[in-house]
Amino acid sequence: MNKPFDKNVNNAATHPKYLSVWDIQAYYGESYIVQGVSFDIHEGEILALLGRNGAGKTSTLRALARMDDPELKHGEIWLDHQPLHNMKSHQAAAAGIALVPEDRRIIPGLTVEENLKLAQIAPPIGWSLDRIYELFPRLKERRTQEGVTLSGGEQQMLAIARALARDIKVLLLDEPYEGLAPVIVQEIAKTLNIIRDQGITTIIVEQNAVAALTLADRAVILDTGTVVFDGSAKEVLEDEALRAKYLAI
Repeated sequence: MNKPFDKNVNNAATHPKYLSVWDIQAYYGESYIVQGVSFDIHEGEILALLGRNGAGKTSTLRALARMDDPELKHGEIWLDHQPLHNMKSHQAAAAGIALVPEDRRIIPGLTVEENLKLAQIAPPIGWSLDRIYELFPRLKERRTQEGVTLSGGEQQMLAIARALARDIKVLLLDEPYEGLAPVIVQEIAKTLNIIRDQGITTIIVEQNAVAALTLADRAVILDTGTVVFDGSAKEVLEDEALRAKYLAI
């Protein structure tokens, strides 16, 4: 099992802003959901976290974001040499973790721009509105429109933009392509590549495994809460038996 990077050594020059996860075990009540998951990610990598329904993917994301459910009972999470495993969700967010959940959580009654400004009420502040609108010109066009009235693809863009409005190091995306047309999936993938070029690390959980693997540098596959594969995304794309066994594709 992979060990985390040595947290007592300053690796900032060679491994800046990395995320290291070691043997995390998490529960919903008595249900043992995340069963000793370990992996490392470097700055600017995109990791596809894959598996069948119920494999523990969303639970792993929520554990990394230090949400109340599932409850993390064992293991360590290190981000840029900071321990996250004892933090609350708001502390992990301040340290640089941003979770975009499957339901996107666009706030009703607020415009696109108000949703973005709300994310910047308190430090740490991330991208400026001008920079966000440069990346998402469609949001600029709709900045005075109520966020919940946007199309599904536009709401996903807003959810990602709202995360970038904070100063983040790791972007956690839960099913970002769900219900979206292929052309919108391609547009969001192109955006995520630009975000990677800015040095932001991304973990993407996605049922559209081929789309996620095409975007990602690396892949981790979960099965019943444990890691069964950790390697390059290309290797998964080229291994038909592996995909059939764990991803049903």
